[in-house]
Amino acid sequence: MKIVFMGTPDFSVPCLKALISEGHEVAAVFTQPDKPKGRGYKMIPPPVKVCALENGIAVYQPVSLRKGEDAQSALDTLRSISPELIIVVAYGQILPKEVLELPKHGCINIHASLLPEYRGAAPIQRCILDGKTKTGVTSMLMEEGLDTGDMLIAREIEIGCDETASELHDRLSELGAKVLADTVKAVENGTLEPQKQDDSRSTYAKMITKDLSRLDFSDTAQKVHNTIRGVTGFTQLFGKRFKIYRSHIEENVSGEPGTVSDEKKFTVVCGDGNGVTFLEVQAEGGKRMAVSDYLRGKKLERGQKLGE
Repeated sequence: MKIVFMGTPDFSVPCLKALISEGHEVAAVFTQPDKPKGRGYKMIPPPVKVCALENGIAVYQPVSLRKGEDAQSALDTLRSISPELIIVVAYGQILPKEVLELPKHGCINIHASLLPEYRGAAPIQRCILDGKTKTGVTSMLMEEGLDTGDMLIAREIEIGCDETASELHDRLSELGAKVLADTVKAVENGTLEPQKQDDSRSTYAKMITKDLSRLDFSDTAQKVHNTIRGVTGFTQLFGKRFKIYRSHIEENVSGEPGTVSDEKKFTVVCGDGNGVTFLEVQAEGGKRMAVSDYLRGKKLERGQKLGE
């Protein structure tokens, strides 16, 4: 089956590799343009582009698929390729109707949630922020609505109680590749059974903003912990910005919310009488490190206040 793959970040790469390893004809890859990064603003290619070029696949990087000369050129290219199927995995662009209707078997998207929950841009972070214990990956037929198309195959996994969004991202990325392989196989065999989404159960995972990372220790320990896991928390310590990458919950700690209850473990009291113990941190201007390493160089006092 002739396939065009559309994707951009690391999350998309296992899906592209799965198509290649399964022996499908990946006729072209569409990905976002290279972007400048670092102090020298060196142009860095997206991970999907790197993978495609390593496997001898033609790469196209239109700025837009919806407007301008770039969009028309991209549409002409797709028409000349005449793919039987288009696969979209975290591409970062909205496909116009002309593209959606072009392939014989339509366009299939791999989405990192159990639809219709967490439609939208940030399903992985949002499910952790909300304290969910399960999530998964869903393949769906694409339509003009945002993640509203008919569901094809879904696979569920449990979320670890201390698991971070980064760790969950990697697991869902690999699961997405398996879901995609099963979906394409079902397309070939004609065994897909699309199911309409129940819009009444839908939730929206809107984009993450920096303000979500600010820790409020008057909240429950679970909410503070979920913020750290989901988007990396930050507070103030010694008058400077202080990031927390990992934590776990401690039950029944004593002290005022936002104060250190255990200076040797770096446990901070939360509003429900429980606490969070920091495991991995980064002081302003410093490196990310285990809290044990941080405490070798910084002495905390019991009752010390964070956030001021």
